[in-house]
Amino acid sequence: MAQADPAHPDAHGATVPDLDLGKTKGSKSKGHTFTSPAERSVRKTLPAGKAGAAAAPQAQSVAANPDLAVGVYAYGTTAHGVELDTVITSAPSALEVTVNWGDGKTDVLSASGDTTLTTPHTYAEVGSYTVKVTVKDTANAVSAVNEVVFVTQGSDFTPYAPTRLLDTRDGTGAAKGKVAPYGSTRVKVGGNGTIPAGVTAVVLNITVTNTTSAGHITAFPEGTDRPTTSNVNFKAGQTVPNLVIVPVGKNGYVELANRGGQSVDLIADVTGYFSSTASSGYTPITPSRFVDTREGLGTVKGQLGGRKTFSTQIGGLRGVPQGITAVALNVTVTNPKEAGHLSVFPGGGATPTASNLN
Repeated sequence: MAQADPAHPDAHGATVPDLDLGKTKGSKSKGHTFTSPAERSVRKTLPAGKAGAAAAPQAQSVAANPDLAVGVYAYGTTAHGVELDTVITSAPSALEVTVNWGDGKTDVLSASGDTTLTTPHTYAEVGSYTVKVTVKDTANAVSAVNEVVFVTQGSDFTPYAPTRLLDTRDGTGAAKGKVAPYGSTRVKVGGNGTIPAGVTAVVLNITVTNTTSAGHITAFPEGTDRPTTSNVNFKAGQTVPNLVIVPVGKNGYVELANRGGQSVDLIADVTGYFSSTASSGYTPITPSRFVDTREGLGTVKGQLGGRKTFSTQIGGLRGVPQGITAVALNVTVTNPKEAGHLSVFPGGGATPTASNLN
């Protein structure tokens, strides 16, 4: 099990970047590339008082470095990491280069003439940041400024009250009726309910039911090639759930494919999503048992009756801090008297229709 940290109130909102999914300069392929070429540089004349004691009172004019410009290329390297290439075009003059990372931190570097500076940086939180680079030629009293919006590669987890997004038995989220053999159906995630558009991945409890032959279900981003892997495996007559984390397609959908020879019903319940905006995050801890009805751990001893509910404390016990927003649990049901399903939901709330275990 693991717990999520409280959401950060100063989360960075994602902005629209200048995004190139391929190589921009032909020399790197580190993931997403965010670029602002040298043509976007803004040149400024420095105040005379900042020309430097050595240059005043005979400071050269701006025309002495007429081609001063800076191109900015940001590459995602890790979930929170960036590598910045600052490509400078300049006359052979001493330069001061300031990189403002957009998170309150700056780096000041020295350079001279035409050159490329490569600088790594790690952000404390995922999100969208405006990286601003300023190149100053104090001897010639001129500067060039350029900036680029960089979005970290990592995503943060946001818990979501268990909610049914798809049920082909009654037409929830899709047309009513079984999914045909080797066919598929889509689940709307981004923009559904209070789930924001632009989410990167979703946590779904996928259940297959009303099966008449063996097969498997594959979940994958809508608009991409169907993988050969499986997420839920089943035999004839079985009802089987599995919790999956699956990327969300660019239009906000996840596709569920029936890889069996007979039609099946599919159910999908959401329990959380990932986005590039800083949120709760995820902190792993050493696995620890919180509930066992066989011995009275976490609740009264004895089997849980039919259609009955109990609450158990998580925050503040066994190393889990108070104030957490969500928890990852491995829940096991044993010694059942008949078929049924189990729902796990926030304490004090109404029992949802969503199931976690069948």
